[in-house]
Amino acid sequence: MKMLLSVIVCSIVILGGAFLPRCCQAANADNEADKKVAAIHKAYKGIQDINGSFVQKSTIKDLKKTEIYKGQFFIKAKKMRWEYKGEKPQIVYITGREIIIYQPLQKQAFKAPFNHATYGQAPIALLSGLGNIDQEFFVAMKDEKLILTPKTPMGNVTQVELATNDEGFPIKSLSVTDKLGNRIDIALNSVKTNTNIRNALFIFKAPEGVAVLEQ
Repeated sequence: MKMLLSVIVCSIVILGGAFLPRCCQAANADNEADKKVAAIHKAYKGIQDINGSFVQKSTIKDLKKTEIYKGQFFIKAKKMRWEYKGEKPQIVYITGREIIIYQPLQKQAFKAPFNHATYGQAPIALLSGLGNIDQEFFVAMKDEKLILTPKTPMGNVTQVELATNDEGFPIKSLSVTDKLGNRIDIALNSVKTNTNIRNALFIFKAPEGVAVLEQ
């Protein structure tokens, strides 16, 4: 009887030893996620405006097609301006209520309403709202990245991955996945904050001969 009891106790200790690290790992991951989110919130409280350069990789799953874009970005509160350089230049303006996509080579611009439910049109806009992560997303950790799942519908966006910095601007890169499995990866470089960006930079004025198409 004593031997049987010893075997049972030993089994409990062994199983408990195997189970406990997993619990601790989950708890540690949650704690690390909380720390990263708190650091982002703290950084954003002191930020008035943001600017820098970016590299964007867009992958369309069904077509097995990937395109890479480079350019500059400017953010001030809910206003944003993303300038895509290269063979297909375009400028994306987000005013808070509208999104405007200006294509200079085609001499045209598209204007449409923009809100929480239409983030899928321009997931880059997520950068302006990361000061309230825990209000907008369920948060988890994987491979040292924050995994964000929208609490309420956010267009076609199903998941956002954030790689963070310990110093300087807190966001190193973000990846956005939609319902179709398409993915946009955006790496941020040379980011500066609080440089007193002019409000005029976020105002679109159609040049002569440019057609503005509204939805």
